[in-house]
Amino acid sequence: MLERRWLLGVARQEREGLGRTIQYTPPDRWEADSPCEGWRVKDVLAHLAASEVAAAAIIGDEPATELDEHRKSLQGRPFTADGWNEWAVARRRDLSRIELAAEWGRAADLFLARASKITEDDWVGKELPWTVDDVRIGYLVQMRVAEWWVHGEDLLEGGGQPPRLEHNPIFCVNDLAIRLLPYAFALDGRSFPGASVRVQLEGVGEGDWHQGLEAGFVPPPDKRPDAVVIGRGYAFASVAGHRADPDVCLYEGLLGLGGDVEIAEAVLTSLRSFP
Repeated sequence: MLERRWLLGVARQEREGLGRTIQYTPPDRWEADSPCEGWRVKDVLAHLAASEVAAAAIIGDEPATELDEHRKSLQGRPFTADGWNEWAVARRRDLSRIELAAEWGRAADLFLARASKITEDDWVGKELPWTVDDVRIGYLVQMRVAEWWVHGEDLLEGGGQPPRLEHNPIFCVNDLAIRLLPYAFALDGRSFPGASVRVQLEGVGEGDWHQGLEAGFVPPPDKRPDAVVIGRGYAFASVAGHRADPDVCLYEGLLGLGGDVEIAEAVLTSLRSFP
């Protein structure tokens, strides 16, 4: 888990960075299609607003009333993250971009204010009920940073603006995606007991990780990784956010594989930047 003070600083910087992206998105682009299939650029902001309101309530130990309302509306049907996202966005369909930006900004500020008051012990040990799974507070903050960056890229692309290449948020995306690999494999019905992967990235978002691929498995220091993934930090984050095709990144030399290629390919195809 990332160090508390550092991550809170990155979260504040990323909140401001996404705020600038929203501010400078051309007015005539908000109704345009976004990279998220079926969503306008404005709908991406609506999704962020709904998520932030829920996150601010949950981290403050308050009821997430909108999430609860959606669960009641299911009338016994299973809750899914996709279903929640579509429902929350549909509720905000007719709000203006100004209203959505204000809702997101207020909730993000409240979330960060409450996160800054979390004790060191709770940061590591306390779990909160987030959408489909419980999650530790430190990871919830990292997940918000990852989602702000990934959806910030959606807003930039939908608004006809270039990517925002900043190391810290991209590192947070990559670090979280790598830590989530055992969870991602479980969702995809894949299993690599006792196996591990070495991920070595350069450029913005760079870092070096040795990650076990089975829940609870921490590779010992002398273990040789079974698979290796190398490449550019931005490309890896884009794949993790499902905003880039791993095969294209491999073909263009932005990412490369080594060791057990089956495991390395499984890493790239199962990557996810948040649960």
